[in-house]
Amino acid sequence: MTRNIAISIGDLNGVGVEIALKSHEEVSKLCNPIYCINADLLAQAAKLLNVSVPDDFTLQEVEGSFNIQAGVVNAESGRYSYDSFMAGIKLCEEKKADSVVTMPIHKEAWMMAGLEYKGHTDLLRQHFDADAIMMLGCPEMFVALVTEHIPLRDVTKVVKYKMLKQFLLNLQKEIPQEKVAVLGINPHAGDNGVLGHEDMRILKAIKSVNKQLGWEQFFGPIVPDVAFTPHFRKNYHYYVAMYHDQGLGPLKALHFDESVNISLNLPIVRTSVDHGTAFDIAYQGKAKTLSYINAVKSAILLHKRKI
Repeated sequence: MTRNIAISIGDLNGVGVEIALKSHEEVSKLCNPIYCINADLLAQAAKLLNVSVPDDFTLQEVEGSFNIQAGVVNAESGRYSYDSFMAGIKLCEEKKADSVVTMPIHKEAWMMAGLEYKGHTDLLRQHFDADAIMMLGCPEMFVALVTEHIPLRDVTKVVKYKMLKQFLLNLQKEIPQEKVAVLGINPHAGDNGVLGHEDMRILKAIKSVNKQLGWEQFFGPIVPDVAFTPHFRKNYHYYVAMYHDQGLGPLKALHFDESVNISLNLPIVRTSVDHGTAFDIAYQGKAKTLSYINAVKSAILLHKRKI
């Protein structure tokens, strides 16, 4: 059965709409895409790109009108990307779409529009009152983030035993059979307390969760500077990182073009491209499509697992 997938168009001053138009023929072979944008803004974007809109480009009307400005951060495009995303969520809630795939938004543009959310995952967490997990990657390597968009100085204040234990249990529900490497938080994973005691909390949480599960699914804390070497990646395809750059730096160095962003532990399926708005190349015909196509494929696979 062909899936209906809502496509949140992202920040229209960036590369999202170009990727959607460029990939439409290929994506249409995988699913029935429903693009959350109105005809006037789509026509404006297509004119800037000097391309035609395909006849079978199905739209979900999202009200709004402004002048697209390639590469510019502003409140109008920020607000519209939010409205497009909410339209995609609504389609899923009304069972008119099986999942939502999101193009990139710009966090500063959301702030300029007066929106309180730090991004898609933060919005989903509050909208559904659920502990959404941000996981990024590709079949070769996935990284789930314990903390996301917070200052580094706050990470050790947030990563506590009870919080981490619940995070691991939530993740286990989504990937029940996979071995998972859990990174330490300090250099050398703390060296048994010599370089900090935070890693002892991580060890305690891992032991408690594994005992509750009845088998060793989670391993660690793994020393962060060796966790992504070929030796470890041969044995582990799933990682838990304590903070954003700890996990995403290695992931993007190894798999930048093909990786995707997946929201777990939610009542709907949401996947996304794993890149930003790329304002520096907006409307120049240079945007790559692989991450988006992989996000669509991931959404289809995840929905099959839920039904």
